Amino acid sequence: MTTLITGATGFVGSAVLRCLLNAGHAVRVLARPGSLQRNIEGLNIEVVAGDLRDPATLKQAVSGCRALFHVAADYRLWAPNPQEIYASNVTGTRNLLLAAAKAGIGRIVYTSSVATLGINADGSPADEDTPATLLDMIGHYKRSKFLAEAEVRRLAAEQGLPVVIVNPSAPVGPRDIKPTPTGRTVLDAARRRMPAYVDTGLNVVHVDDVARGHLDAFQRGRVGERYILGGENMSLYEILRSVASITGGRPPRLRLPHGLVLPIAYMMEGWARFFGRGEPRATVDGVRMAKKKMFFSSAKAERDLAYTHRPPAEALRDAIDWFRANGYLG
Repeated sequence: MTTLITGATGFVGSAVLRCLLNAGHAVRVLARPGSLQRNIEGLNIEVVAGDLRDPATLKQAVSGCRALFHVAADYRLWAPNPQEIYASNVTGTRNLLLAAAKAGIGRIVYTSSVATLGINADGSPADEDTPATLLDMIGHYKRSKFLAEAEVRRLAAEQGLPVVIVNPSAPVGPRDIKPTPTGRTVLDAARRRMPAYVDTGLNVVHVDDVARGHLDAFQRGRVGERYILGGENMSLYEILRSVASITGGRPPRLRLPHGLVLPIAYMMEGWARFFGRGEPRATVDGVRMAKKKMFFSSAKAERDLAYTHRPPAEALRDAIDWFRANGYLG
């Protein structure tokens, strides 16, 4: 039998794909027609063309599959048309799970995000039970993932779907081809293009540890449960200092207040919208999210799934080595 994975051409998905292949899975990849397939070149896989937003293209993808890893997501903190994010993350997830229900797929791992979880006001690490509502979600990406996870739970209950949910934190590592917002921060720091920083924090984890956590959830996770797949909580300054240590540079010394950065983000978004030059370097939603330290605990996954993670310095080094080897550093 075959395992279907979505999002394998992207960052986290490409790591999950390699983990599945190493574990002996026969893998089918759902990829949009015309999508960049650099991350899956040369791998022993079956590629099926389809689009999560088009239910008619999903029947062939799920046919004959015993397992599904739904990793694909539109991970942008800004988009000229925000409805594109909802169409992929919410409607696309609904379409895929309905197709999986009709095909009788026996095990599903859905990749959510820590973006759907609550954050403790005192800065202590949040966990799977930290409460959150849609009103707590800042920006279209977080709202779309919150709604998508709610849709997964609803469909699982109505259709009897055997779903396990994983919530990765901020993955870092190789094959971040876009790169993601977190990867772009690492890349800008490595290029010495971050003269200043704001007081915020992330939970940094190696993308390959997140991928292995997906397999752990597939093998040991309880249906209906969700598991944070994270690493170590770090302030942004600690991340930048670690990058500087790896590259031989210096971390920025200037810390800017959020109130000063916010109008800059508004101007950058206006510039990007007017000239159509893609996602701006600083986004309003990104600055608003940065007001809180996004710290999380993976204790539940460590206890129930035997999940482990390596030091974040290894993730940062592997990311920088990949960026350098692939010409991102100039």
